[in-house]
Amino acid sequence: MAHAHLSLPADGLSAAEIGERIEQYREADVDWRSGKVLAYIFDPGEQAEAVIKQAYTAYLSENGLDPTAFPSLLKFEKEVVAMAASHLRGDEQVVGNFTSGGTESIILAVKSARDWARARKPELARSAQRPKIILPSTAHAAFHKAAHYLDLEVVLVEVNPDSFRVEAEQVRAAIDEHTIMLVGSAVSYAHCVVDPIPALAELAREHDLWLHVDGCMGGFLLPYFAQLGRDIPPFDFSVPGVSSISMDLHKYAFAAKGASVVLYRDKHLRKHQIFTCATWTGYTISNATVQSSKSGGPVAAAWAVLNFFGQSGYLNIAKHVLAATDKVMKFVDDHPELRLLGRSDMSHVAFSSTTIPIFRLAEAINARGWYVQVQLSYGNSPANIHLCINPANLPWIDALLEEIAACVEVVRDSKPAPLVAGVLQALAEVDVSTMDDQTLQQLMAMAGVGGGGAPKIGAEINEILDALEPQFRERLLTEFMNELYTGA
Repeated sequence: MAHAHLSLPADGLSAAEIGERIEQYREADVDWRSGKVLAYIFDPGEQAEAVIKQAYTAYLSENGLDPTAFPSLLKFEKEVVAMAASHLRGDEQVVGNFTSGGTESIILAVKSARDWARARKPELARSAQRPKIILPSTAHAAFHKAAHYLDLEVVLVEVNPDSFRVEAEQVRAAIDEHTIMLVGSAVSYAHCVVDPIPALAELAREHDLWLHVDGCMGGFLLPYFAQLGRDIPPFDFSVPGVSSISMDLHKYAFAAKGASVVLYRDKHLRKHQIFTCATWTGYTISNATVQSSKSGGPVAAAWAVLNFFGQSGYLNIAKHVLAATDKVMKFVDDHPELRLLGRSDMSHVAFSSTTIPIFRLAEAINARGWYVQVQLSYGNSPANIHLCINPANLPWIDALLEEIAACVEVVRDSKPAPLVAGVLQALAEVDVSTMDDQTLQQLMAMAGVGGGGAPKIGAEINEILDALEPQFRERLLTEFMNELYTGA
């Protein structure tokens, strides 16, 4: 597929021209400052945003590659990690590092678990069988990415269809001599529930396995919810057997992206995270994280926002977010045609319906100026709408619930578009497992998602994707992503 050739401008643009061009480019972006976006964005408010930007820009050009060159960055990181460890009830032995986000934190924890297991059991390194990590079906996709990058085998365990928590006995049945790692969420992204970490930790201790707790979404906010009276299951370093925890700061700590931490019970576990190379002609390189060169902005901004809000500020935010979450859950519980998927332990709410077309409902809500996220069906989790509630949304919660109720009536009797039936019929007539790339691209063009640009993924496309087997979804979306990032 041909694309227009783009080269550097012959003469540089002025600052004013660049500013105008930037504003033009962002015209189609979601308006996250509206308070009506319930995904992706965690807005701390104008005052905190100003503090964050001041710290970020002050360290924008400093390089975190070498902590001996910029000791201030090392100080920021050590203080951020110490606050995070204390927050998760770690003792003075707990160590960790600042990372670019939850995915990097998870990759590092999985890499550490792999190398720890190899050091303890040399036969694993000699075996032709790939080491295994056991994941609940609700575990974040970043664990699948980590396993893909690190050549590990994923063993999936289905979760309880009502609570959406993994059950320890199901995990126990999946453990064999090649297992190196167990994973639990606090909270899971899709259903916002805490897995039974003490039971998983007992299994890990019994079988000498690494247990990682994914607190990327919930690790920061859950302790405040517990202080406010929410019954939060134990999930942190107070649980014996927890080896490592990931916790994002660019979510409910409201740091600038990307900001996360990965924490280990002691430095003997964290040692397996570090990469050092002296077998080249340049300087000997030693990296604690995946990134080498990196801006000092994110860690400085994270340090700034943690100090700006403090315990009392975050507790006050949590109080209002908790009340809004309970209001949303009560609305879903009381609505005769909506079903809550799991009872949220924190501040996300996922709901589905057996009578209302869920993707068309989301599209109708978004057409009224909102941005809500949909999740496709997988396993025993049906297609659903996923609301991520943060402080910027709080003034709009009542209006949102009124809009959802109104949109249910709008889409109640709607029928699938002819496009959906046409694409699904075309798929039924071919063997998707042997479909070549050209046919796949033709199918995408038929569905309206071929070519460049950034097409909106609406109800029709989601209804098609939801009808496909997950493996074919993956192939289709890989092709889509490959096209999306082609050309200018």
